[in-house]
Amino acid sequence: MTQEAAVDDVVVVGAGPTGCAVAGEVARAGGRVVVLDRHAAPSPLSRAFGVHARTLELLDSRGLADELIATGTPVGRLQLVGDAGIDLSGLPTRFPFVLMTPQVHVDRLLERHAVDAGARVERGVTVTGLAQDDDGVTVLAGDREWRARYVVGADGVRSTVRQLIGVPFPGRTVLSSVVLADVRLPLDPGDLRVDVDEHGFGFLAPFGDGWFRLIGWDRRRQVGTEEPVGDEEVAGLLHRVFGLPMGEVRWSSRFASDERQAPAYRVGRVFLAGDAAHVHSPAGGQGMNTGIQDAFGLGWRLTGGDLDGYQRERHPVGTAVLRSSGALIRLMTVPGVRGRLLRAAVLRGLLRVPPVVRRGAGQLSGIDIRYPGPGLVGTRAVVPGLAQAQRTAGFVLVLPRGAADVDGVPVVRRSDDGPGLLVRPDGYVAWAGDPATGEWRAVLSRLAPAAG
Repeated sequence: MTQEAAVDDVVVVGAGPTGCAVAGEVARAGGRVVVLDRHAAPSPLSRAFGVHARTLELLDSRGLADELIATGTPVGRLQLVGDAGIDLSGLPTRFPFVLMTPQVHVDRLLERHAVDAGARVERGVTVTGLAQDDDGVTVLAGDREWRARYVVGADGVRSTVRQLIGVPFPGRTVLSSVVLADVRLPLDPGDLRVDVDEHGFGFLAPFGDGWFRLIGWDRRRQVGTEEPVGDEEVAGLLHRVFGLPMGEVRWSSRFASDERQAPAYRVGRVFLAGDAAHVHSPAGGQGMNTGIQDAFGLGWRLTGGDLDGYQRERHPVGTAVLRSSGALIRLMTVPGVRGRLLRAAVLRGLLRVPPVVRRGAGQLSGIDIRYPGPGLVGTRAVVPGLAQAQRTAGFVLVLPRGAADVDGVPVVRRSDDGPGLLVRPDGYVAWAGDPATGEWRAVLSRLAPAAG
């Protein structure tokens, strides 16, 4: 006999950064949301370590960015191989850098934000079943059940939700036996390094306190992911790739890097986000960022409208990340001395071309993401004061200088004669034009019926 089901607007499965970001968005819009996670406590480990500019912009629109920045080290240049790199300092954003901070800080921040907004987090819950009907979804975990209008599977690469709704996860393993380790090294606390040799590659990301995250791969040592990482393996990567001495190791692990993407991010009332929807190589550090951005693109829809827009917008973004990170990891792993020389020549040649550098910076940072739409629709809104207005609002109307006041939606006034903009909760333009026509009201009514 199952216990009587609670009724929610949304059940989120998975309390990682993606799941908690979705829950926070639903709760701040007034929705009733519960997050279920199979782990009894939050993980103390940090798989990811880089937060890109677009993610920081989204966090800033919820008043969270400055707190997160205080936990890490801003790095304004992504070094790719040797002295070849991508300069982020010219990005058109308040955050022209990648923030190096252990994922645990992101996890804690987003879970606290979700709870503060009104979400409930229940741990030690292993989902075992899921059933949809015309009115909602029932989620089962042992003798307990939850009832909601929608369910979000944010439960990672081995997503139970994805399996329960029968969505395949096609793709393949790109790299086996990738080493992760946190190592104390005698380097500048803000030093970020990437380099290769004829056998593999290494990446060092600073945590800002003398500790560095090492990601390394040696084609000559391909063992199962359950095989412990020994100090001698870490020492070999540090010496061979970077010419560095061994340092203290506080944590190490091993993983296999896959490239996979679900063909459907939505089946009826169930949605997939983050690693449950897509997974790719660690090159570029875009995994956690893409998941958080999925969450912001989905959360507002679950209390509004245009549910199909989530697949239409976010699936191509996931595909693009798979392609770009895949191309980079393949370039990094071309074997042999000739491969190393070819790699250096290609990267240095490309990175001398300013448009290529700008495009690379925009793609990695997420700043250049735009969604389908005419004119400005689908572009990232950049207006002074917008982020502050979004901290207490959903949709925001941006009015040009001298435009008449309007009722029914929060307003930000721009200092020029540019077009009026209706900005979605995730910071993208939903409508652009002359606000005096009132066309924006029809768009608002379609995307957020309660507000319109």
